[in-house]
Amino acid sequence: MKIGILTTGHIPDSMPEFGSYSELFAGLLKGQGFDFVNYDVVDGQFPEAVTEADGWLITGSKHGAYEDHAWIAPLEMFIRGAYEAGVPLVGICFGHQIVAQALGGKVEKFDGGWSLGRKDYAFGDETLALNAWHQDQVVEKPAIAETVASNDFCRHAALVYDDRIFTVQPHPEFTTAFLDRLLTERGDVVPAPLVAEARDRLDKPTDAARMADKIAGFFRERRLT
Repeated sequence: MKIGILTTGHIPDSMPEFGSYSELFAGLLKGQGFDFVNYDVVDGQFPEAVTEADGWLITGSKHGAYEDHAWIAPLEMFIRGAYEAGVPLVGICFGHQIVAQALGGKVEKFDGGWSLGRKDYAFGDETLALNAWHQDQVVEKPAIAETVASNDFCRHAALVYDDRIFTVQPHPEFTTAFLDRLLTERGDVVPAPLVAEARDRLDKPTDAARMADKIAGFFRERRLT
């Protein structure tokens, strides 16, 4: 199965050892039977059609979905086209937000501040611990979406749109090593107590592998495993 990764941001230049966001996702989904092709939509590189891949994944980004960038509107059009064509799509963090915005929801800089580091999310009867890094969030979900995960800080932490789209706010692709370096390289934009708290939880495991199974199951079976 060919998965097209729509990359909406770049890893800081000071962290070259981690490659690109598309490589992080290829690592997360390693062994799931997928082939990957990357499109740097943040630089204006878009697929010619939504049928160019069997499924799509939109990455995280330092940008806001509501910001005025030349690539935002074409990405929203692509999202709507994929939904209408029934090509499965997964969105992570910014990807979660831009999908909601494109399909009628509302995204804004959350007045409750930042969510950083390892956080618990309730997926029905299952609780998953995943790494977070965001201030923006979906504050109003689209009418066609169903909320399938949340916590006290983030009401719409994961959304499903029929059997076509699955999006999550946290970052399952963020490994402990990656988050550790990101806290060093970009921690200055976040309140210091939150950075310290996130560092204190770096040694605790996450459920990234479980989320990878959910993502892979959605691509293959159009449902959350």
